[in-house]
Amino acid sequence: MTVPRVRFTGITKRFVGIVALRDVSFDVTAGACHAICGENGAGKSTLGRILAGVHTADDGTVEIDGAPVRFASPRDALAAGVAMVHQELAFCDNLTVGDNLCLGHLPRRFGLVDEHALRERAHALLAATGAPIDPSRLMSSLSVAEQQLVQIAAAVGAGARIIIFDEPTSSLGDAEAKRLYALIGTLRARGVTQIFVSHRMPEIFALCDTVTVLRDGQHVATQSASGLNEAALVRQMIGRDLGEYFPVHAGMPRGPERLRVEHLSSPGKFADVSFSVHAGEVVGLAGLVGAGRSEVARALFGLDRAAAGSVFVNGERVNINTPRAAMRHGFGLVPEDRKRQGLVLGMRARENSTLPSLARFARAGWVNRGAETSAVTKSFARVGLRAGHESLATSLSGGNQQKVVLAKWLTADSDLLILDEPTRGVDVGAKAELHAWIDQRAAQGGAVLLISSELPELLTLASRILVLRDGRICGEMTREQATQDGLLRLMAGIS
Repeated sequence: MTVPRVRFTGITKRFVGIVALRDVSFDVTAGACHAICGENGAGKSTLGRILAGVHTADDGTVEIDGAPVRFASPRDALAAGVAMVHQELAFCDNLTVGDNLCLGHLPRRFGLVDEHALRERAHALLAATGAPIDPSRLMSSLSVAEQQLVQIAAAVGAGARIIIFDEPTSSLGDAEAKRLYALIGTLRARGVTQIFVSHRMPEIFALCDTVTVLRDGQHVATQSASGLNEAALVRQMIGRDLGEYFPVHAGMPRGPERLRVEHLSSPGKFADVSFSVHAGEVVGLAGLVGAGRSEVARALFGLDRAAAGSVFVNGERVNINTPRAAMRHGFGLVPEDRKRQGLVLGMRARENSTLPSLARFARAGWVNRGAETSAVTKSFARVGLRAGHESLATSLSGGNQQKVVLAKWLTADSDLLILDEPTRGVDVGAKAELHAWIDQRAAQGGAVLLISSELPELLTLASRILVLRDGRICGEMTREQATQDGLLRLMAGIS
């Protein structure tokens, strides 16, 4: 019998108050692209981190090519040929792209860092993954999608024979995702074993040979991808069928204008952006990576002091130059990067979800814990979050962290919502719940600006879709007009 490249046997991992994995066993064939699927909190990322040396299992064994391994650190795993592309990005923001790519193996000359060799190595790593990024740029200046490409370049460039991809396309646009798919094909041809964690069904079936399903930290099944279809896989993941969804708000007349933006510009980011959002409307904002979508969202929320233009709320011109001013006018922002911009990771889920509205629960300078807990319970239920109120944000899965960010604006009762990649890293069941929640907010008279790299998400939810290209709005389509092909052509500037 052929020895598997990776064998998990009886893997169990506990965190405080949580059993993340319980007695998980399955094999990964050498040279395969093996998918691991499951809902948020099912244990997928934890299993990948155990293999990559980030965590150690409490029980069970991991074998590589038949030999037991137990890595004490990611450095140990990398030395054994195991690399990981993490869903949650971790870089030194104050260093350049080149510095980050070469950390741990900086080229030296006469005892000093050889800057020329460093740039050459970084260029080669980025070129191998098709990432058009200047190695001299600071990491802090990159978008989330660009940072994801750098992380992929680092893992692939390490020459690993086993690579774990944890939601690698969650922040990538269509063009970047296609380049990654081509890279995965190249790696497979080289015999590199790939473990692919994803919620996106089409890419699982397009890329993967075998699928393992985890649910509630336990192994459900490992089977050939060719013997599955999307409905069967979803049923295994969430334990129920997932029906087609049609938004309620799409069949309702829109209300009065809630937000109007005129000639909004920010030097080097976007220019002359004008649009409106009405009550009962979900307005989509589409564009390729770097088109300026997130930059527009940040400016609307008062996070870009260089932005100029006119913003009207309920017909009245307002000056929004700080997030505090934005919240005062009913804005809520779900940012693209939840870890750095949406959460205080060292605080509890309850504390995060009441940060913008804490004054509502205070009396004489003291928080009324009963009122706060009641509001948080309602918000968590509405976004389908089943984590404990007192769970630290850093201990939650990526999808559950995203739900805490959404719950924050529910608790604050924001009715002008700017949602930047709101379902990034969220499983199919939770995504359906969040889509229903966005639809409900619009049907109840809220105004929603929805930014998404997933065109099917925009086509499903949006009343109208605006297309941003090179920092300018280049077109608009109604729900009836919009098609995926038509949007892609506008985004890319193809007539």
